[in-house]
Amino acid sequence: MPLVKCLICGAGFYAKPSHQLRGWGKYCSAECRNKSQFKGKNFSCFTCKKDVYRSPLAIKKSKSGKYFCSKKCQTIWRNICLYSGKNHFFWKNGESAYRRILKRSKRKEICLLCNTIDDRILIVHHLDKNRNNNDLNNLIWLCHNCHYLVHHHKETKDKLFTLLI
Repeated sequence: MPLVKCLICGAGFYAKPSHQLRGWGKYCSAECRNKSQFKGKNFSCFTCKKDVYRSPLAIKKSKSGKYFCSKKCQTIWRNICLYSGKNHFFWKNGESAYRRILKRSKRKEICLLCNTIDDRILIVHHLDKNRNNNDLNNLIWLCHNCHYLVHHHKETKDKLFTLLI
């Protein structure tokens, strides 16, 4: 009766000789066999510090070298570190005074085209497309969708200028 040591826990167990010839009989239980299949490493979540297991493929694919427990933690990190301030692709020397100028003017915060009043999606549009021209007559409120349409679709741009006249 061949007694074999488990490769994971070191416990002795019986393994049939025919199983050993086939390369089986290395683990004392299914639990130890399952543990042997984990080849990755444990990391702590970069945002919340929870323990996170990552497979070798996930470790290899990580571009930043940072690991997260959930998409929520990754998004928090991206919004705080990667895409804020000077790292944001719309950053223009820190000049964002036009939003404050328009808020102080007591002009109603509403999209000029679709009448959306949700201030989370309202942005300031420069009529002459010059971000340095923060004259009150050059600034209007638009929602993200209408702002995109004004810049990319001629019909919406024409509609905006007919409303302004």
